[in-house]
Amino acid sequence: MSKIVRQSKYRHVFGTVFKKEECYDELRATRSAWDSNFVVANPSYFGVLWESAGGGSFAVVPYTMKGKVNPNLPLVSGHKSAVLDIDFHPFNDSLIASVSEDCTAKIWGIPDGGLKETLTEPLQTLNGHRRKVGTARFHPTANNILATSSTDFAVKVWDIEKGKDVLSVDAQHSDIINSCEWNFNGSLLATSCKDKKIRVIDPRKGTVTGEAEAHQGIKGSRVIWLGSKEKLLSVGFTKTSEREYALWDPRKLTETVSRQTVDSASGSFMAFYDNDTNLLFLAGKGDGNIRYYEVVDEAPHLYYLSEFKSATPQRGACMVPKRCVNVSDCEVVRFLKLGTKTVEPIAFQVPRKSDVFQDDLFPDCFSGEFSLTADEWLGGKDANPKTASMQGGFVVKDKPADFKPEKQADEKHLSEKEMKDELEKLNKRINYLEAELVKRDAKIKELSSQLDSKNSN
Repeated sequence: MSKIVRQSKYRHVFGTVFKKEECYDELRATRSAWDSNFVVANPSYFGVLWESAGGGSFAVVPYTMKGKVNPNLPLVSGHKSAVLDIDFHPFNDSLIASVSEDCTAKIWGIPDGGLKETLTEPLQTLNGHRRKVGTARFHPTANNILATSSTDFAVKVWDIEKGKDVLSVDAQHSDIINSCEWNFNGSLLATSCKDKKIRVIDPRKGTVTGEAEAHQGIKGSRVIWLGSKEKLLSVGFTKTSEREYALWDPRKLTETVSRQTVDSASGSFMAFYDNDTNLLFLAGKGDGNIRYYEVVDEAPHLYYLSEFKSATPQRGACMVPKRCVNVSDCEVVRFLKLGTKTVEPIAFQVPRKSDVFQDDLFPDCFSGEFSLTADEWLGGKDANPKTASMQGGFVVKDKPADFKPEKQADEKHLSEKEMKDELEKLNKRINYLEAELVKRDAKIKELSSQLDSKNSN
């Protein structure tokens, strides 16, 4: 009996690690237990959360700095506590956002060619969260719009030029928010929470449009959007601590589209989706492997393709923007894999032999230009990301998106510990003043008695 093999141009995709001399070594990556990817990338640099004593730091490394990284590498070191997440501005390669345990988000400007000295002064500081800020995600189509989530259970949307939280979704989560992601055109946000639920949020209305209990396990979960397919994919654990993924229709969260157990490893999944190829990648923390699937519209919706295997475990990972891949080698996706001390680029290629541009593998991809201004998006407009042809390779834009920050007056926002200390001081002051009042009342009573005694005589 013959077996019918499903036809797919991505069925034989394989991953290859770059040569050792093209990797990055001697990095001091953070050992934080926070569930972040720890590494991000744009066409010019990649950023890594850094291990530092006192305060919080991260590194922004040019791709040209291959091999052993300078041990005196200049860092971005302006936070008072550990940095938990970073994200590059999608329309300006020189801007990066960071969020920290110090309850703030900050916007930093990277000089041309990379940092020459440690950077301590941000272009903009975003104050408003009351507890540590865990995630930062720039809007995919609107310029200078940033979403952050915090352990104060709030999701805030910022106009980073004005330095203000223009939208805030409060009191909609009952526990720590693990992840927060924009959909394809930036009209909705999806969050996963420690209360085991995923939620779809309309940030401009400040409402939750739908929610569902995603994974029964006690370990952390995440959720991402599957690009223009407008589906959600969540990753987490079962009651028996097996790793699983679930596919959801955001318009009908009462049931899953599909659910699949993957394995029983202990590290949480990092999920990535490439909208141009419809490829989904699942990289487990502590694993050396990256599984990849093809996403289709018909059931069963996800087809397992293969697995990239490595003996080196990953602490974090990220996808490099599509416009940076090598089209002549049929490289459809590039990853950066963060180890304990290394960052290794991994090229995922389709095995084809041809000198001709493969337009079926490389449709027009995100161009790095914004579709809307911040005010247009806040006014209710939506637009899909702008695209450009990949034929001829990537060309750096002459003029990145403008960023003219309006400095806000520094407001003293206290951390939870600082607020407790301040409360203790105030309570001591209250106790002292109450004791002084008692003394005063006693003195008044004594003087009154003396006065009455004199009058009676």
